[in-house]
Amino acid sequence: MRALSIGNMYPPLSLGGYELAWQSSVAQLRAAGHSVRVLTTDHGLGEAEAEERDPEVFRELGWYWRDHEWPRLALRRRLALERANARTIRRHLAEFQPDVVAWWAMGGMSLSLIEQVRRRGIAAAAIVCDDWPLYAPGVDQWTRLFRGRRRLAAPAAAVLTRIPARVDLAAVGPVLFASASLRKRALAGGFAPPCGQVGHRGVERELFTAAPRPPWRWRLLYVGRIDRRKGIELALEAIRGLPAEASLTVVGEGDAAHLAELRALAEQPGLAGRVCFTHSERDRLQQVYAEHDALLFPVRWEEPWGLVPLEAMAVGIPVVASGRGGSAEYLRARRNCLIFDTDAGPEALATAVLELAGDPQLRDRLREGGFETGERLTVEDYDRAIEALLRDALASGIRRRRDRRS
Repeated sequence: MRALSIGNMYPPLSLGGYELAWQSSVAQLRAAGHSVRVLTTDHGLGEAEAEERDPEVFRELGWYWRDHEWPRLALRRRLALERANARTIRRHLAEFQPDVVAWWAMGGMSLSLIEQVRRRGIAAAAIVCDDWPLYAPGVDQWTRLFRGRRRLAAPAAAVLTRIPARVDLAAVGPVLFASASLRKRALAGGFAPPCGQVGHRGVERELFTAAPRPPWRWRLLYVGRIDRRKGIELALEAIRGLPAEASLTVVGEGDAAHLAELRALAEQPGLAGRVCFTHSERDRLQQVYAEHDALLFPVRWEEPWGLVPLEAMAVGIPVVASGRGGSAEYLRARRNCLIFDTDAGPEALATAVLELAGDPQLRDRLREGGFETGERLTVEDYDRAIEALLRDALASGIRRRRDRRS
């Protein structure tokens, strides 16, 4: 099977689990004997990273996102971006001649790419790990020009520019959603692919293994993207309600403006000197988890999945979480984690941490429950589900072509 894999970021560029899942899937497909080419965006790669680039990774697509914003482009720049992307995908389709196209993160991308693949009759499938099927049409500055009253102008615009001006997102083919929660939101928002399955990504067991548990030392941890929706300020504020020796390490990168706000908050009375901001290479996260007493996962939004708590469980540190969104599909209150209500504020988080600190038996029980959860959810199973999805999409495409001929 020859698979062309398309999305908006690819490691070493990464904002979170979506990109890591993509990279893992590519590695698994290649190990299984398939030929995989990656076509991704050109934004943000430094010279040192470029030297390490996989020869079958092509960072050639322009997109509408820049540093956590969607800057408005003049019509001439939009058209130039779309035309460049159209030339790029036509070249790769001609050179690589894929059997199937795998769509990954498409938020901020030229959705016209999806339509161009559909028109060529190439089988396709999508691995959806965030809400891009709902928000992508609003940030694609080309196709959104032809909404409402301008919809009637779309056919003429497509003829004049040779760029599709309308896209049916169902043309991505069958979809593997990262969680039932994500699928439910997509369906409620009007995204109804021909087939929508759910596959849960699990732990990379070669990276995250059980570590000894030292006595409680009040060392708390947040790992993940710096994002307002993640509730990191709740974790900081909760420190005020804990003993003076309690500290918080925030490990992650992301929204620079929000990080500056968090740093300012960390300098306020009651927090100064108790919060550390840092980042870590992925292959060092095992040690980072093992050096802390509990992971805080205080997300405020409906998280699409939530891989970080699973990693912490695999290492054996207790998790205190809000349990929102996809993570609710594996978090079990008082069995593999403690759940707190974000609407009750940082006091609720502090109360949960105090209970955890004062009850070694509870910590042991959550540790054992976490190990069981990590054993049940693995990255290998998820990667195999993606391979099966692509095989099914290819088989369906072959059947459709055969039916048309007959």
